[in-house]
Amino acid sequence: MSVAPRNQPAMKPRTKAAARGNGHTTLKRPELLKNRAYEDLKARILLNEFPPGSFLAERQLAHTLGMSKTPVKAALERLELEGFIAVSPQQGIVVRELNVNEIVDQYEIRTALECFVVRSIAGHLREDQIARLEENLSAQKAILKQSKVQQGVTLDAAFHIMLSEFLGNQEILRVMKQLREKIQRVVLLVIHASPQRIDTSYPEHRAIADAVIQGQADQAARLIEEHLERGRQLILTPRSR
Repeated sequence: MSVAPRNQPAMKPRTKAAARGNGHTTLKRPELLKNRAYEDLKARILLNEFPPGSFLAERQLAHTLGMSKTPVKAALERLELEGFIAVSPQQGIVVRELNVNEIVDQYEIRTALECFVVRSIAGHLREDQIARLEENLSAQKAILKQSKVQQGVTLDAAFHIMLSEFLGNQEILRVMKQLREKIQRVVLLVIHASPQRIDTSYPEHRAIADAVIQGQADQAARLIEEHLERGRQLILTPRSR
């Protein structure tokens, strides 16, 4: 039995007065710097500018970001909590690499969540949502046979996140984004080694989208489970040799 996605309440545009608020609705400068440091450092990790095993130094990072060590330290603490880095008195700050068990665990969570998502939204998409899916799929099709790894990985992530957005469950969406960020570094490395996966993913995405649009909930769930399993095997196979 499928569950119709939730109706999203209309968001009222914020006026300048509301944006200024009374000090509670805007972030103060220290908080802004912490957020900027966090987003910048996380982006560098996800793009493998800081590859797994890299050693990071607070002082050097602060110099690179053009800020003091205080917001950088706060950002590193947050990245440690999210599993992107490890901090120890002996080694210092090291960019973590996901181990096999972590990858398996994350794919199991993704499979459970994404099967639920496509079952729930199958046959319930609005015309504008279908248009967004088609736009994404057209972009995927346009880069076939071109080995555009970064663009392909970005479009792949957008496709999966979009399905969760359509459901309207903000907790599922939050978890999906976190899972995708953690696995993205590994995906990039694997796709660079096997760029043909970008091409094979497109027909799988096309079939999943068709099943969702046509209201074939069981078919959509089966297809997305098979799709994720292929991706998981591609990541794990080189690591098991």
